[in-house]
Amino acid sequence: MKLLRHLLTFLLGLSLCAAAARAGDWVVYEGKSGPGHGKHVVFISGDEEYRSEEGLPQLAKILAVRHGFKCSVLFSVDKDGNIDSNAGGSLTHPAALYTADAIVMLIRFRHWDDDAMKHFADAVNRGIPIIGLRTATHAFNLKKESAFNEWTYNNKEGGFGRMVLGETWVSHWGKHRSEATKGIIEPSAKANAILNGVTDIFGTTDVYEAAPPADATILVRGQVLKGMNPTDAPADYRKKNKAGVEQGVNDPMMPIVWTREVKNAAGKNNKVLCTTMGAATDLTSEGLRRLLVNGVYWGLGLKVPAKADVSYVGEFKPLMYGTKDAADPNDPHGFRGFKRGVKPADLELK
Repeated sequence: MKLLRHLLTFLLGLSLCAAAARAGDWVVYEGKSGPGHGKHVVFISGDEEYRSEEGLPQLAKILAVRHGFKCSVLFSVDKDGNIDSNAGGSLTHPAALYTADAIVMLIRFRHWDDDAMKHFADAVNRGIPIIGLRTATHAFNLKKESAFNEWTYNNKEGGFGRMVLGETWVSHWGKHRSEATKGIIEPSAKANAILNGVTDIFGTTDVYEAAPPADATILVRGQVLKGMNPTDAPADYRKKNKAGVEQGVNDPMMPIVWTREVKNAAGKNNKVLCTTMGAATDLTSEGLRRLLVNGVYWGLGLKVPAKADVSYVGEFKPLMYGTKDAADPNDPHGFRGFKRGVKPADLELK
């Protein structure tokens, strides 16, 4: 009887996924051939600033077209079905998570209902690999009555970010929107397969303050630059960290990419890759794209390519990150808000 109930639940999940596909408020990129064929990667987009609704679909297309994975991208949408990352309670078709072999997420302060949270938690508890980008460290800001409130970013354990990924929101370590990041590979990690073919890493986002736990393996550190260009010199001022200790902003440099394995509530292990980079503009860095593609291979136990093909699929010209709806004429860097009126169906491969 118990087995029958589980079977009915699974079949219901599949039917919900089928209904979701017809609804058109998520997008699926089907890989036809390649090492990833038969594996389903679910991307979860939903942050108010870093344009995950632009960056994650491009990364999903690369994994599908160049490597054969099936990639589903879920979004936050408004009442009209337009992508709207300010809709923090929205997650389109969490039932896709029933068949996820891996999760790639860039979300911020989401407050999903318990049904959506259960779909997510069930996937995590199956022990699938998780790749968290940028604000995934502070993924959830749930209501107190939520059954999943322990994953709220600012609780005493640091929420999902600290408990699973290895860090929660702490601070902007580099100066936000004026000091970019150069990735410096950790000397002890140079032979790590996730870094296969990875050379230059650069992002226009600033370095976050982060202190991953002792069980984390640091792969890349973030050099704070004096400006927003990859040729700018390293910053050289001092500041106090969360513990109140003053240090040079680059001495030591903060970790910006690390891995760990975490035992979840169901007693299974999740392989985790976390990076505090990941804005859509950061993904114009070939090195960062390759690191993330390699991370999916690593998480799924597949042989990591020596130099993975991470060339764009179609045009990729992401907006500069920001929270405003239009460019500020007084802002020399053109920080931007959302592209309005875009539906997930508009992002399908033509």
